[in-house]
Amino acid sequence: MELDKQTPMKLKVLHVLRRFIARIARIFFSLYYYNDSKKIPPIKSDILKEPAIEVARKIRNKEITSVEVLEECVKRINDINSPMNCFIENRFELAYREAREADALIQSGTKSADELLKEKPFLGVPFTCKDSIGVKGLHQTAGVVSRRDYIAEEDAEVIKLLRNKGAIIIGTSNVPEVCMWWETHNHIYGRTNNPYDTTRIVGGSSGGEGAMQGAGGSIFGIGSDIGGSIRMPAFFNGIFGHKPSRNIVSNHGQYPTPNTEYINSFLGVGPMTRHAVDMKPILEIISGENSKKLNLNEPVDVGKLKVFYQINNNAPLTDPVDPDIETAMLKVVEYLNVKHKIVAEEKKISLLRKSLPIWFTNMKSTKLFGTFLMKDCSIVSIIKEIFKNIIGCSENTLIALFTSLLDYGGIKYEDEKYKAYVKLRQELENIFKDMLGDDGVFLYPTHPTPALYHNEPVLRSMNFAYTAIINCLGFPATTIPLGLSREGLPVGIQVIANHNNDRLCLAFAEELDKAFGGWIEPQNSSK
Repeated sequence: MELDKQTPMKLKVLHVLRRFIARIARIFFSLYYYNDSKKIPPIKSDILKEPAIEVARKIRNKEITSVEVLEECVKRINDINSPMNCFIENRFELAYREAREADALIQSGTKSADELLKEKPFLGVPFTCKDSIGVKGLHQTAGVVSRRDYIAEEDAEVIKLLRNKGAIIIGTSNVPEVCMWWETHNHIYGRTNNPYDTTRIVGGSSGGEGAMQGAGGSIFGIGSDIGGSIRMPAFFNGIFGHKPSRNIVSNHGQYPTPNTEYINSFLGVGPMTRHAVDMKPILEIISGENSKKLNLNEPVDVGKLKVFYQINNNAPLTDPVDPDIETAMLKVVEYLNVKHKIVAEEKKISLLRKSLPIWFTNMKSTKLFGTFLMKDCSIVSIIKEIFKNIIGCSENTLIALFTSLLDYGGIKYEDEKYKAYVKLRQELENIFKDMLGDDGVFLYPTHPTPALYHNEPVLRSMNFAYTAIINCLGFPATTIPLGLSREGLPVGIQVIANHNNDRLCLAFAEELDKAFGGWIEPQNSSK
């Protein structure tokens, strides 16, 4: 893997050593998990394979009932949750009541199907969201043991908006501790498994939701993303996931809450779906009044877009892009040329090599990460907790504790190095803005490898650089599934557009969904 010539020798040595250890560890993990994967049951109901907008249409037109759809979701969740452990808390009783109310409204005939489409486009459609997004009456733990008894007193803003449009929230899905790691595991609910291979990760922090959607557990899902937390789980679980433009969707009702407006702008709530056509109508709802800024219903001619792409970021401590992912991207480039006569331009944006230090620095604030885990988050307390974890006596996960410890080192908030990296972030944002304009999209890996084995991310921890940098820059980005790897695991890419040009990402996703087949039911994957 090519590194910047100016990369310090110590970092180059560390990079080579890390890759060597990771390769040896891969052999160990493959032997450890050999023949350990469990098959999940096939989807028995066609309702769960259809787009959310089609399910909503059938409910409005009395072809099916909301109760019937909910029953299929509940059955599916019960079928998959034992091998996958993705769904953590339900509100089925209340959901059934709301489903019956939706059906009664439709049967009453007081409103026509067209009126219902306009006023409540997702009437009677069941959905789920990650645990860190507040749902009134349900626990909102963010995977933190000290919050295991915390119950949300109100719905998060996105949940309110969806419920106002008729959608029915049926429960919440698992997350990593404090939502700051890309394997979903905590000491309240345990670890979540990938529907394509249960020995593999689902990503994080919306990992439980990614797995839910990949396995067909609910009709659509809602996640949030501050460093790739929608896009990585979408990628690992073979679905679509969209991180909106900055400051478009309200973060009200999420935990943890960003403590500065600057960091808040990195965090975005967005849809996670099996079908590309569902993302736009969901985004239109959850963006509220800000949907006007997105012009989502303005037609997009994919054939007239300028397309740019980059395969590797060449950053230290990250893996090179897997050949299966590179092949998938190049197939997209070829498809665009054949179908639309688009000649995609390959880019080598050198500043992307600094994705990690830019993201880590710009995430700094006066509030220490450890305060989300424990009351006393001093260095001594964290080290004590790490030793307790080693002997199995800690309430916290090891990765969260190490993250808390690292917060004491490195660049300090608002010192000269911090300001230099903030300036560098702005420079990179300007490069993208100039490149993309109002009619350009940038194709980029969502992640350099397909889903890893459980615990393997510890040895490849910086691979999230491909998604994290886009949060800093505030651009919209959509993960698009593009089939399966040689191991039967989902692969895909992300497409990025300029600020508030989310419609370009979504239109591009719809184009590739039709061209490459989109989501593939896990049971139909070959290993």
